[in-house]
Amino acid sequence: MTRQIIPVAPFDYVLFGGTGDLAQRKLLPALYHRDLDGQLPDAARLIGASRAEFDADGYQAFAREALEQHVPATLLEAECLERFLARLDYVAIDAMSDDGWNDLKSMLDARDDGRIRAYYLAVGPRLFGPIAERLDKFDLIDERTRLVIEKPLGHDLDSAIALNNAVGAHFREDQVFRIDHYLGKETVQNLLALRFANVMFEPLWNAAHIDHVQITVAETVGVGDRAGYYNRSGAMRDMVQNHLLQLLCLVAMEPPASGEADSIRDEKLKVLRSLRPITGENIEATTVRAQYKAGAGPDGKVDGFLDELGEASDTETFVSLKAEIDNWRWAGVPFYMRTGKRMAMRMSEIVIQFRSVPHSVFGSGAGAPVANQLVLRLQPDEFVKQWIMIKDPGPGGMRLKHVPLDMSFAENFDERAPDAYERLLLDVIRGNQTLFMRRDEVEAAWRWIDPIFEAWEDRSQAVRSYTAGTWGPSQSIAMIERDGRTWNDGDA
Repeated sequence: MTRQIIPVAPFDYVLFGGTGDLAQRKLLPALYHRDLDGQLPDAARLIGASRAEFDADGYQAFAREALEQHVPATLLEAECLERFLARLDYVAIDAMSDDGWNDLKSMLDARDDGRIRAYYLAVGPRLFGPIAERLDKFDLIDERTRLVIEKPLGHDLDSAIALNNAVGAHFREDQVFRIDHYLGKETVQNLLALRFANVMFEPLWNAAHIDHVQITVAETVGVGDRAGYYNRSGAMRDMVQNHLLQLLCLVAMEPPASGEADSIRDEKLKVLRSLRPITGENIEATTVRAQYKAGAGPDGKVDGFLDELGEASDTETFVSLKAEIDNWRWAGVPFYMRTGKRMAMRMSEIVIQFRSVPHSVFGSGAGAPVANQLVLRLQPDEFVKQWIMIKDPGPGGMRLKHVPLDMSFAENFDERAPDAYERLLLDVIRGNQTLFMRRDEVEAAWRWIDPIFEAWEDRSQAVRSYTAGTWGPSQSIAMIERDGRTWNDGDA
């Protein structure tokens, strides 16, 4: 079957921070891949904007080097590469002053043919407000304009509200695209397809049939040269407040009335508002925070977090939580979440653990039925596996065997798996906000997260340690095993 490609209108994409790490590693390669697949209209233009003194030729040379480094050589087709580089222009601009803004206006107005203008702020959040203010001051916002902002979307609730107010003073909410690249992953979107395009799952998607849910985002890398940033952030702010809570919402949300963006985001917001608070009364039983110490990495011995940081710190590089949702569908079903640096393997996955059958009709010689499990692996090697019980083939009576119905993306789809940014960057142009966070979602997440930090501080909860190359501290294992359950350590 030929894939239907939804065309996009002509556009100008202005990449603030266009010479930064994100632009080099993700944004320019993602847009190149969309060009390679024929999804960029002929008139599309990409404009880098930063304080670096480039002209158009210099920025094209910069982009060529970035693409050669971050795009597989087999996909760097000469004709497409030259076509893509020819789309690039550049303006030197200062986000904190008026320098360069008239140059940007002249560049954009030169092709004022009704095209969409998208501004991607691949810069620190302290610049979001000043850039939005100057875009307004220099008359660079109209009905066709979209603004894309990256995390961190605040450090706590108060700063998130201030950031949203700073942007909202110049842009309508329907013009703001708060990007969470996890929502652009194919397997995350498949979670919606599995739930709402198949009749067999939704009747079972509740506390009567599901025992618990696990969400794991594990990394083998350490903080490296981001130690200073990470010390101000930590695993809770860097991963839980956005990525993990968004995954939880997609698992737990009620069926939306439609596939429209606000219909889906309304249901996610209800989940966030239904999360049982974690406070000083239950903090010890429901959270564990820890730092990695020296141990083993993918390439051998590695230092601990404090060694890399070079100072004392109680910032967590690992956190696990037991969350509960106080609503009719999920009452009594724990959602276990964990994320960390320097763990045993790189893995992001969601595990839906169903309840055991209430009674086995087979004799003891058949073996005990193992509870069904649905596993969605987000990275690496994306797949969906439904674990079921079958009869082990052969004579000699009934013998039960636990086997997966396996759908591997690599094996079942004869094409390259697109990076999440590829989908999200063009969804901005299409004006489709389904996979982007709304203001009230961001603030609701912080309302749940902030009391956890307060409880950690009030109770002086110790920051545990774990050896690099393991699955985290023993206290995290104990947290789930107290409930008679076990973490799924990449065993799918």
